[in-house]
Amino acid sequence: MRNALTIDVEDYYHVSAFEKVIPIENWEQYESRVEKNTDRVLAMLDDMHVKATFFILGWVAQRHPQLVRRIVSAQHEVACHGYTHRRIHMLTPEEFRHEIRQAKGVIEDAGGVPVLGYRAPSYSVTTRTLWALNILAEEGFKYDSSIFPVRHDLYGIPGYERFAHVLYGQGTQPIVELPLSTVRMLGINIPVAGGGYLRLLPYALTHLGIRRINHKEQQPAIIYFHPWEIDPEQPRIQAGWKSRFRHYTNLSRMEAKLRKLLSSFAFAPIREVYAGYLANI
Repeated sequence: MRNALTIDVEDYYHVSAFEKVIPIENWEQYESRVEKNTDRVLAMLDDMHVKATFFILGWVAQRHPQLVRRIVSAQHEVACHGYTHRRIHMLTPEEFRHEIRQAKGVIEDAGGVPVLGYRAPSYSVTTRTLWALNILAEEGFKYDSSIFPVRHDLYGIPGYERFAHVLYGQGTQPIVELPLSTVRMLGINIPVAGGGYLRLLPYALTHLGIRRINHKEQQPAIIYFHPWEIDPEQPRIQAGWKSRFRHYTNLSRMEAKLRKLLSSFAFAPIREVYAGYLANI
């Protein structure tokens, strides 16, 4: 069973946890570490003989087109993470369409390959922003991986379907939805999709969750992380205690956890793991 490995390519100051203290117009004032950290990720994946899907922020691709080209040259998949990392509910439908069109174009121009997939900043396809899926289909995206079927203060649709399925909107092309991985226990969905859940919680929780998804449910898992999560030396942002806890805890342990995970399970890009779904879209 091959699982989908995904990397959300953004810098440490782009995250939603810091959006109240670092407005977009101030981003250029901060030290950029995304290129160096993503190169570290590429080196780790090369060492582990693993290919992945990189959801790249358009703002990053615009400033680091050579990074996009290196990702493509290493035979990874490139996909879209929006342009400015504004969560979808902060945008009008027209603004959302403009952002994804701009980001998709920048990434495709830099990488020289088509962009098939999208992931919303902070998994912000929720019950109030499901309209975004129709716009994605209209703009030529074949799949979305933005819905997290969990209960969380920033995102999530707790009762949403947990595995890949095709959505048919009104008057649009179909689109494949690829929810982030959870396991169902005691009537609730427990997140085992990597990222902060891998970094903050015991490794065994993610390992056992993927095993259960693969063997008991006969489904691939979808795992994510960010390049800044393997950078313990990144500058510290003065924000609320919850944001600092979520962002900075166990940064120094993350790469070792990732290497252990990559050596324990088989991983591939989304375009390969879900090729059967995408062939019909």
